Amino acid sequence: MTGFTVEVDGTGVHVPEGASLLTAVRAAGIELPALCSDDRFSPAGSCRTCLVRADGRIAAACVTPASSGTRIETATSDLVRLRRDAVEVIVSALPPRALADGNPSELAHVCRTMEIGPEAAQGAGGRGGDDTHPYVHLDRDLCIACGRCVRMCSEVQGTFALTLVGRGSDTVVAPGTGGPWAESDCVACGGCVDTCPTGAITQPGPARGLTSAFQPAATRTRTTCGYCGVGCTLDVVTQDGDVAAVLPARDGPVNQGHACVKGRFAHGFRTSPERLTRPLLRRGGALEAVGWDEALTHIARGLQAAVGAGGPDAVAAISSARATNEENYLVQKFMRVVIGTNNVDNCSRLCHSPSAAGLTASFGLSGGTDTFDDVERADCLLVVGANPVEAHPVVGARLLRRVLHGAKLIVADPRAVGLALHADVHLRPRPGTNVALCHGLAHVLLAEGLTDEEFLRARATGLPELAELLGDYPPDRVADITGVPVSDLVAAARLYGRAERPAIVYGLGVTEHLHGTDGVRSLANLAILRGAVGSDRGYGVNPLRGQNNVQGASDMGALPDVLPGYRKVTDPAVRARAEDVWGVPVPERPGLRIPDMFAAARAGDLRALWVIGEDVCATDPDANQVARALDVCPLVVCNELFLSETARHADVVLPVASWLEKDGTFVNFDRRFQRVRPAVPPLAEARTDFDTVRALAAAMGVDLGCATPADALAECGRLAPVFAGISHDRLDREGAIPWPCPDPGRPGAAKLYTERFATPDGRAHLSAAPYLPPGEQPDGRYPLLLVTGRRWAHYNSGSMTRRGGNLALDPVDFLDVHTDDAARYGLRDQEHVTVESRHGRARLIARVSEQTAPGQVFCSFHFPASGVNRLTSDHADTVTSCPEYKVTAVRVAAP
Repeated sequence: MTGFTVEVDGTGVHVPEGASLLTAVRAAGIELPALCSDDRFSPAGSCRTCLVRADGRIAAACVTPASSGTRIETATSDLVRLRRDAVEVIVSALPPRALADGNPSELAHVCRTMEIGPEAAQGAGGRGGDDTHPYVHLDRDLCIACGRCVRMCSEVQGTFALTLVGRGSDTVVAPGTGGPWAESDCVACGGCVDTCPTGAITQPGPARGLTSAFQPAATRTRTTCGYCGVGCTLDVVTQDGDVAAVLPARDGPVNQGHACVKGRFAHGFRTSPERLTRPLLRRGGALEAVGWDEALTHIARGLQAAVGAGGPDAVAAISSARATNEENYLVQKFMRVVIGTNNVDNCSRLCHSPSAAGLTASFGLSGGTDTFDDVERADCLLVVGANPVEAHPVVGARLLRRVLHGAKLIVADPRAVGLALHADVHLRPRPGTNVALCHGLAHVLLAEGLTDEEFLRARATGLPELAELLGDYPPDRVADITGVPVSDLVAAARLYGRAERPAIVYGLGVTEHLHGTDGVRSLANLAILRGAVGSDRGYGVNPLRGQNNVQGASDMGALPDVLPGYRKVTDPAVRARAEDVWGVPVPERPGLRIPDMFAAARAGDLRALWVIGEDVCATDPDANQVARALDVCPLVVCNELFLSETARHADVVLPVASWLEKDGTFVNFDRRFQRVRPAVPPLAEARTDFDTVRALAAAMGVDLGCATPADALAECGRLAPVFAGISHDRLDREGAIPWPCPDPGRPGAAKLYTERFATPDGRAHLSAAPYLPPGEQPDGRYPLLLVTGRRWAHYNSGSMTRRGGNLALDPVDFLDVHTDDAARYGLRDQEHVTVESRHGRARLIARVSEQTAPGQVFCSFHFPASGVNRLTSDHADTVTSCPEYKVTAVRVAAP
């Protein structure tokens, strides 16, 4: 450990380089007040409550750096008196309730330790508050103008929504926009609530006070967030058997004490009156509540009938990216062992299957190449087809923080949102032209000698073929294809090419295209040309995962062509290993992908479909055809929290547990296994998907084994050596563990390919795939291009986030329209519009701005009633069948 030793009250303490006196004092186990300080952001030194003596001079400990041999005193009578005087001055301006009995604030705790009573608080109050926001309330009378909330908002979250207003003793925090908090730029991350030392900013309702670190002991359960794929570590506070608050863990490996509005606040869905609590069985055209035994018996008979009529391949299952690894493992085992088919898939088919295919072809494994901790150390970030500020807010905040500290930023995104507003170069390619854009960047890298020739010779293959292809992609031609100016293209290539440690981060704007796999591979080309993968010269290529366990669902083998660990079902040795563990033959023919399942149902070949935790009628493309497939399939079973649109088409609906009620693991976007623990039991008669799968197997006369989730992960490790070193016990001891991790006695591989790539020849493979146009083009009848994506307040189909306060923050589905297009087509801001494509029609509300480019419109898919996915086509990636969500030709008209 680097650093040095200082002396604190006569005791030697080792501290890291750059440590402050406050860090040294706390390392010595001494509690010192610091009312303006939080170790998550820069110190201010304004409250003077942390005064110490360093080498004979009195100093504010939070802003004074320590140095080797510094002698620090904290306990002399004059220092104790000075600190007490500083606290008393602060308290004197506050009303008595600031120190009332039971107040859990940091300031109240400090006063109790200093024996400062409520009588010291003499303020008259009367400054009012702001309770307009559903999750954050302000009591101005308790504000001491320490600025912690302002620095949290700017330095950690990067939103800059708060400021201090007023003069002298009248200074208080306020939204930067000057209006009500609910109308401000606040994104409800909760950071201001966590850092406020006085209770001036709180979470309202039953959670008030429970968010404080100084709250008397309450039941807290450490788990992993069940929303996006960032994998934030959360502490769930429970009271009277229910979730009272959710807090970001300071030692969370990815979030580091931060969270977003979804993970932090959007847990009210758990006890929503709409929550399913009993199984439903369709009788006479209507769904009726029944007992579990009757529901499972009905499903078992239906599955047996389907197999009897059409063979094992007449049954299919769509597993869940929201479910745990252990649940996904059990689902694919059920299909292969009980039914005897490989007809199992998961929603990565609809988002990141091109990542798996492209990264595997380029490097050998299907995950991102580097840990996010490494990515955050990059000196140049290339962010492509992603808006992490909204879709992955904690990652977005960390990336922005890195940019504000000097890293160069290139953003490739058609919209001017999020990180694009802070970019050194913002590339705005036409939707569907990513491959041409990457080829243009690669052309400049080669032409200007910005490649790593030694790396290319020693560790890569395919350069001659790629160089020949790139001859057809000079900047002027790429500008014609993409709409990106030549100057911007060249500037971006030079920034990336001249960086010492560049990193690439990308999202669904790369994958959800007709040629999404080519997009991933052309992006990987850039890292290979720079030697920035598997080396100390960069941090590779890293996809941001959309759902909480979309990486893990695929890792566990919930795919039609691979078993756990991405081992091909067509490989006899792979099947033999599985057969040795499972004791039954494994089918050798790859199964149906999700789009093929629906097509088979419409054709009458698929007779039973089990949909687990996915609202396919709301999230899958060409939704009208999806609904028709469900309607003609003889047996549709749905595991759900709510009566979703998909559940309304089902024959049996099973009420299942939410992520707050489950035991197991998730894998986040940078391949880290993390524990999921139940904070509360499943609501009413709901069961976990794990228990449901085992019970259905038993109803069909099969014992799946794996009595617990821990057993399932252990069995998975026997099939897939890359997971063999990971167990629940080890995760409970060590925290997050990245895969590959074949050895229980060694750490997992955070950074991949440091010695060789996982391809058959051990080299990185450059791709020479030409640019091909998207599946849809605008024309006179459908002149606009629709891009779909996410908004900051909601998640996926909105089934969880629309049942709580998030709906007050983002109540409707907007269609973003450029001002020029609004004028051209007679559209007005905030008015209802009809959006029509070649496939369907939707109703949205226009929002006119310049975030989108002329000729393009954008909307989310969080509100199924809007019918957005009735617009999208059945065009799909030619390699993986991932839908082309990002390019749909539409027309927009006022009613």
